[in-house]
Parts: sequence; C-alpha cells; structure tokens
Amino acid sequence: MNKVELMAPAGNWESLTAALNAGADSVYFGVDQLNMRARSSINFTLADLPEISKACSKKNTKSYLTLNTIIYDHDLSLIKMIIDSCKKNKITAIIASDQAVINYAFSQGVEVHISTQLNVTNIETVKFYSHFVDVMVLSRELSLNQVKKITDQIKKENIKGPKGKLIEIEIFAHGALCVAVSGKCYMSLHTNNASANRGACVQNCRKTYTVIDKETGIELEIDNEYIMSPKDLCTIDFLDQVLDSGIAVLKIEGRGRAPEYVKAVTENYRTAIDAYEKGEYTIKLGEALKEDLRRVYNRDFWAGYYLGQKLGEFNNTNGSKATQKRVYIGSAVHYFPKVAIAQFKIEAQNINLGDKILITGPTTGVVEHEILSLMVDEKEVDKAVKGDEITIPVNERIRKSDKLYKLIKNDY
Repeated sequence: MNKVELMAPAGNWESLTAALNAGADSVYFGVDQLNMRARSSINFTLADLPEISKACSKKNTKSYLTLNTIIYDHDLSLIKMIIDSCKKNKITAIIASDQAVINYAFSQGVEVHISTQLNVTNIETVKFYSHFVDVMVLSRELSLNQVKKITDQIKKENIKGPKGKLIEIEIFAHGALCVAVSGKCYMSLHTNNASANRGACVQNCRKTYTVIDKETGIELEIDNEYIMSPKDLCTIDFLDQVLDSGIAVLKIEGRGRAPEYVKAVTENYRTAIDAYEKGEYTIKLGEALKEDLRRVYNRDFWAGYYLGQKLGEFNNTNGSKATQKRVYIGSAVHYFPKVAIAQFKIEAQNINLGDKILITGPTTGVVEHEILSLMVDEKEVDKAVKGDEITIPVNERIRKSDKLYKLIKNDY
C-alpha cells in the first residue's frame, strides 16, 4: 500500500506552523496575487519563500506554491519571477491551471501539479497533461467510481509524468465548495467587478436570495434562501472509500480560514489516514472525528459528489456552524521555559479557572489548553479581568505577542 499524502492549507504563518505541527505531509500557499485566495487570505510574499522552504524542510514536509488564476499578458513577467524564485528556494512544486504557467515551469525544470480549475475529468485529459506534470487534482464534481476508473486506467496504461513515475491523482477531502463547476465562477465579477478566477471572489453566493418572476412580480416560494451556498465537503466518515479509490494525495481546503481550523482538520484527517493504513479505520472512528470537526469553522457538512449524489446540498444559515468560537483576551508577555509558565496581559473580557483557551502565533502555530491553574500577582485566583497580568502553566513554548483567546460555546 502506498502512503497517502495529506496536504494542508497555509494562508499565513500561524496556519503554516499549525499545519506542520499537526502532521501534514505537504502544505500549499500563495504569494501576493495570482492565486485563488488572493483576496480571502493574508498570503505570503516572495521574500518569505526562503523561510517557508526552511520551515518545511525542517519538518520533511513538501511545499507547493499555488499559481492557479487566469493569466493575462501583463502577468507573464511576474509569473516567471515567481517560478524562478520557487526554483531558487527549492519549493517542491507549482500548482497551476494556466498553460503559460505550466509551460514556463516545465521549461525551467520546476515540478508542476494541475489545479482543480482545469477540470480534469477523464483519462485522455490525464494523458495530455502527463507530458508536463506529475500530479493532477481531479474535478470536484466526480464520483469515487469515476475517480477509481481514472486511477485504475493510469496503472493499466502505465501513464507516467516527467519524473518517470506513474501519474498521481489528488482530490479534495474537506472544506468549502463553490456553486460553480470546480470554482470557475463569474458571479463576483459581474456584481462586484472582482473576479473569482483572479482570486478576488467576494462570496456573494453565500448571501440570501429570492426568486421573482420579472413579468408578473410574483415571488416564488423556495425551501432555502441560501440557494447558492453549498455546505462544506467532509469525507472523514467514509475515508476508507475515498482512499480505496486509488488516490495519492488528499487535500484540505481552507487557506482563507483560521489557524485553529487548519490544526483541527489536519489532526483529524491525520488520525483517520494513519488508522486506515494500519487497517484500524472504522465508521465509528470516522463519525467521532467528524463530530470533532464541528468545533471549527464549517457550513455544515455533506459528502460532495463522491458517493454519486447529482445535486448539491446547500446551507440554510449565514456563516459558520462551528460549535465553538474564540474570543480575544490578550497577548503573551513572556514564557518561562524551565517551569513551563506563560505570562499574559489581559486586554479584553475576563478569564476564569477551567476556561479552554487558544494561543496563536507565527512561530507557535496553534496551542489549545485548559486553565487548571491561574495566578495574578503571584496569588492563586479563580478569575482575572481586563488589565491583569496572569501566569498559567503551558507545556508548549509560546512567544511574546502571541494572541490569547478564550473558547466558548457558539450559539449560532
């Protein structure tokens, strides 16, 4: 059995560190513009590539840069600069959808992976792109039966990429889905002059809408006003079927989401994949992990089109249905490593003994903890308020200016 690669999103330094610490085999990220999350995530810059490469190498984790928007003539010098920088800094591969990116990266000896925006749905398309790439993300609208036919045919016909190895197939396992085919949408461009195909989607599909007959003015009654906002994809409760399809890479969506989302989703899918590879995956385990995933950002879950469903399932509320949310409390002042004690300044709200907390930072990533001991002015207390400086035991090392949050139940 070949080991399945778990790929996690990184929209900023906190998420990158969270993914690396949570057991991702690879991470994908964007720099500046020309990636499909140019608007919704903070993104990195070209100057960050040496540090990203170093951080990934230290964890023996592959690094993929997304360069998967539509490319115009005026972008060509920029894409060449980005690809050249990736080569210089030993980024593992480029994720691309435009032939200009594919062609230049290939000419420079930089590994290329096909983005889902190219809508690969059949074996002949796989054959065509195998001349240039080693990994292809299939269209999100395929069923697992269709995925397996493609992976079986790759083996049967011995279809290899530039590295001389069989083409590897990647699919999305978890995260947001677009109402348009594999994300190729024009709604944001038409309504807000912000093209989703240039990474600037304003997500107006997530709003409520009514349907009105323009001739009569009659409003049609519909069950759900969120008629263009799909639920989030979740495959963890049938992951055995997903992995049985012969895919090589399992991808988590979410470069625009918070670092605690990256941590939780990566950890849960890491657990599920490891159990599968040991022959210990069960439906009961999958269901338990799915329940844990409800803690972090989600629009409710469905199985996508993988199990043969023809029509999508849509959200019935605005925003996240996460069972908990974070509330900002303060920032880190100091960490005492010899005694594993963290000092924080309370800048908002209050905090209590027994509270569950979240600590995030560019180098720290994400730390979740329960306050079992709370001190103010070297005295044990049950509660601290705005203006207090507190000390609490934290086993993981934190850094000055790391952010402290309290996790509370989310009554959405």
